[in-house]
Amino acid sequence: MKVVVTGANGLVGSAVVARLAGAHDVVAVSRGPARVRAAGAARYVSVDLDDAVAAEALVRSEAPAAVVHCAAMTDVDACERDAAAAYRMNHDATAAIARACAAVNARLVALSTDYVFDGEAGPYGEDDVPNPRGVYARTKRLGEEAALLLAPDCAVARIAVVYSGSRETKRTFALAAYDALCAGTEVRAFVDQSVTPTLADSAAEMAIALLASGYRGVLHCAGATEVTRVAFCHALCDLAGVSRALVVPVRLADVKLLAPRPLRSALTVDRARMLLGASGPLALSNALARFVAELQGASVSAS
Repeated sequence: MKVVVTGANGLVGSAVVARLAGAHDVVAVSRGPARVRAAGAARYVSVDLDDAVAAEALVRSEAPAAVVHCAAMTDVDACERDAAAAYRMNHDATAAIARACAAVNARLVALSTDYVFDGEAGPYGEDDVPNPRGVYARTKRLGEEAALLLAPDCAVARIAVVYSGSRETKRTFALAAYDALCAGTEVRAFVDQSVTPTLADSAAEMAIALLASGYRGVLHCAGATEVTRVAFCHALCDLAGVSRALVVPVRLADVKLLAPRPLRSALTVDRARMLLGASGPLALSNALARFVAELQGASVSAS
């Protein structure tokens, strides 16, 4: 079938393309030229999704069976500095794609985030009421609502703290921390922020399984293990074979950040585990094994 994948140069989008290309007619969509090998395995189309009219026109003209919408403005501090740009990308583009999906009878899987919760009472399940704080969180929540309201056949996949061992895409906290630890450099990490880190390739695998499932509504597609940032870095230390003493605990409140970050925003993934089976959420140990394989250049088989 034909599948449009937005954000094809990004962490999750490139992984979705890599898994689908060859088995399906994949239209990989992103801004500017193709920057990752995965995008070259599909028919690549450059579209600035800041332009909602262009975003909707693309989906209508391609008339795919499905869209996996991974594109977003994810730099939370940049969103705080430019709320209009965040709104255009995270809400307007999502709404436009959802309208187009409805028009061509395409299934939509739209990616969202744990940040839709305020972090006061996590971990959170799908039935908990969002309370976003900050521009990024609020625009992503608006995007969720737009997708669910405008596309009849829609699933929203919430992911969290995405990381990857690929050096082709955006450098994530996990990769930067791993490289620093391997070099014997101290890494500062939040001791009071609890999260469910999600390997990008696992998020892609879950998004594809969710696409095939027919499930409608919100599904938490994060990692299966809740950890603090410090505990996550300790696991990276163990992988690198270095002392955990290199991890310097800091409190979120002691770091001056422009945008608010939720403290306890871990997502419960029981529903996804039951629905997606073997393609469901990964325990941290399994996800980190795949992270190392990515670092070593191991190929990911198509799913």
